[in-house]
Amino acid sequence: MEVTALNTTELLAIPALPLLAALLVGLFGWALKEKLSHIITSGSVILSALLSIHIFTQVLAGASFEGNFWTWMLAGDFVVPVGMMIDRLTVIMMITVTIVSACVHIYTIGYMHGDPGYSRFFSYISAFTFSMLVLVMGNNFFTLFFGWEAVGLFSYLLIGFWYKRESANYAALKAFIVNRIGDFGFLVGVLGVWYFFGSVEYSVVFAKVPELFAQHASLSFMGWEFSAITFICLALFIGAMGKSGQVPLHVWLPDSMEGPTPISALIHAATMVTAGVFMVARLSPMFEFSEVALATVVVVGAVTAWMCATIGLVQNDIKRVIAYSTCSQLGYMFVACGVSAYSAGIFHLMTHAYFKALLFLAAGSVIHAVLAQQDIRKMGQLRKYMPITYITMLLAALALSGIPPFAGFFSKDLIIEATMMREFTEYGWVGSFASFALLTGVFMTAFYTFRMFFLTFHNSDRVEPETKAHLHESPKVITIPLIVLALGAVFSGMWGVMYLDIANPEIAKGFFGTSLFVLDAHNPLMELAEHGEHGMFHFLLGMPFWLAVGGISLAYVMYFRESAMPAKFAKAAGPVYTFLLNKWYWDEFYDKYVVAPVRCLGNFLWKSGDLAMIDKGVIHRGIVDSIKDGAARMRALQTGMVFHYAFAMVIGVFGFLTYLLLNG
Repeated sequence: MEVTALNTTELLAIPALPLLAALLVGLFGWALKEKLSHIITSGSVILSALLSIHIFTQVLAGASFEGNFWTWMLAGDFVVPVGMMIDRLTVIMMITVTIVSACVHIYTIGYMHGDPGYSRFFSYISAFTFSMLVLVMGNNFFTLFFGWEAVGLFSYLLIGFWYKRESANYAALKAFIVNRIGDFGFLVGVLGVWYFFGSVEYSVVFAKVPELFAQHASLSFMGWEFSAITFICLALFIGAMGKSGQVPLHVWLPDSMEGPTPISALIHAATMVTAGVFMVARLSPMFEFSEVALATVVVVGAVTAWMCATIGLVQNDIKRVIAYSTCSQLGYMFVACGVSAYSAGIFHLMTHAYFKALLFLAAGSVIHAVLAQQDIRKMGQLRKYMPITYITMLLAALALSGIPPFAGFFSKDLIIEATMMREFTEYGWVGSFASFALLTGVFMTAFYTFRMFFLTFHNSDRVEPETKAHLHESPKVITIPLIVLALGAVFSGMWGVMYLDIANPEIAKGFFGTSLFVLDAHNPLMELAEHGEHGMFHFLLGMPFWLAVGGISLAYVMYFRESAMPAKFAKAAGPVYTFLLNKWYWDEFYDKYVVAPVRCLGNFLWKSGDLAMIDKGVIHRGIVDSIKDGAARMRALQTGMVFHYAFAMVIGVFGFLTYLLLNG
């Protein structure tokens, strides 16, 4: 094991603490009751966050760690170790996951108070945090796969937490099945890594990638000839599409709103959906050698960013508006990775975690105050009753819209700048399409975010009378996490650019150093720095800000000044409005062309197989009864008496000797 300045006990404690807390509260929550349950789980995650910050400061000073602790599996040449790779990419993910999770844990104390499953929920979210930490801290593909599947399992349990609701069970099952599709591709990619590289450790695989690329290694799949590295990257990216809600595997993510609001914040901000973006960035030494894979990442991310933004324009459920925003923003991150601006993608992942968690938790504060009402058309004027929630959500909305100096301005604009730079180089139509999608997405994001904000906190008072008597600001256990996350929404962008130097175009000298790999010919941030003096680029780089201002202004006019305008606009839009309101009919498409055929096949096999062949054929013809009778007779021979078995052995030996004598 490599000797480093990092303390391995601290490293192991970071994921171990949430796991131990989850096991303790999960097994003995009935005895611990509410208070001890949240003290144990919240305390463990807070301690993990403090340890992560300590490790982060050490890594900033130049420390790192890569080593194995023990062997997980061993079969011939197939060795799977359990180890960690702690570098600058890892520590950014560690502090993001643990800080956001700690805020969610504290918030949950107030939000879930009195729920019958209180201890169970805390156990689940601690285990969820453990799973994500294993995913980001591991040093090989199988550790990544373990964390990958574990976050999928706990997302299923948390989305369906209120299991007595049919809609929650349906949403959990939908998330589980859709992710199984993506995870199949991911597993194929991992097996491809082992087949071509003979190892699953990152460092070994990354060192062999240039050699494999130079050899033009390829494989045939369904009649197609693929470059080996392209096949592996595309298979792994299918897994990322499922986990991170990218088209066409995005349909589960908005439905995940059926879970309690704290888990919506955790899934959408810092854990499950960010796993795909992290994976592509971690595997940058592989993706950089496949132009096809990079272009695919760009196209899928751009389509998702644009399409989900259009759906968000007309949604009326406060949590679904934010959920479609998550799908869209994840598209921005993938576009960044596809144009080789991995540092910009991870930077946006970090800033997005704070303001998206803040948006969800502020929405939860609103829902808590209006007695579980989630329709923004039945709210209004809530700023009078909830000043802290109002201010924090305003800060999050400004950050998401990309208004300076809030966090989203620095990270999202960096992605757009890098994408536009690739548009004018070798990416051609792919870069042009991505630039169009991201720029128009800025306008739509600002519009639907402030549409939600104005309808919730301004506009006319549409709160039902019986609900109005209950309106009040949420307790401190809810508002304090909002304030902490608001600090991240305001300052994380400036911190990343000015202190961490994340936007440095020289990847080796920037914050991420050697933890990310970019070929010299692919570095859009370097190209951006070289062309930064051109007036055309200054004009283009100003566009995102003015588009965001335009989106906010339109939302202000339609939902603050002219309240009658939206209804007229919806009527004039007609089919387009209906099309967007029904989410591009993706659910209907899957129901008709995927679910219905599979259900028909299942019914056919049931009727023709179980009923016709087994029940009528096998059972009715007495075959089953004959087998049962024969088994009963054989069972009678097994008396359990030693002298019976000894007698049978003597008879057997006697018979065998007789046979030998008779045959010479």
